[in-house]
Amino acid sequence: MSTTGGNGDSRHCLAQTKGGTLKSLGNGKLTTGFDAECRATREVLDRIGDKWSVLLVVSLSQGPQRFNQLKRDLDGISQRVLTVTLRALERDGLVLRTVHPTNPPQVEYELTSLGKTLLKPVSALAIWAQEHRESIYRSRERYARSRSTSHGSGS
Repeated sequence: MSTTGGNGDSRHCLAQTKGGTLKSLGNGKLTTGFDAECRATREVLDRIGDKWSVLLVVSLSQGPQRFNQLKRDLDGISQRVLTVTLRALERDGLVLRTVHPTNPPQVEYELTSLGKTLLKPVSALAIWAQEHRESIYRSRERYARSRSTSHGSGS
């Protein structure tokens, strides 16, 4: 069962566990359950959890940057994907776009106060990834080997 907070605000999703205990989602604490119906949580995680959004937040943590500098910093991102991602981050209040009245106009992007709050969790995730990348690579190799040997047996 799922419901919203007492004020009807769907941003505060609640999930009812089998034991009857309501666990608040979005209160800053991890829960043992996840309410798959909680659209607000899914939408936010979709935005901040995609590869390019995370890399843009990291890049913008160095301060305001112009579009072409971001494109150079983010190896492999297309101009279209960069544009779409920046617009989505701006729409969600995480990035501020400033147009300077020059000829041609200069546009800079920077993290907002809200965007800066992502730096701590994103940094923690990046550190975790760096610390565990070798283990992950070894696991991928083991998995690929096991798939290639089991694939021949009709699995």
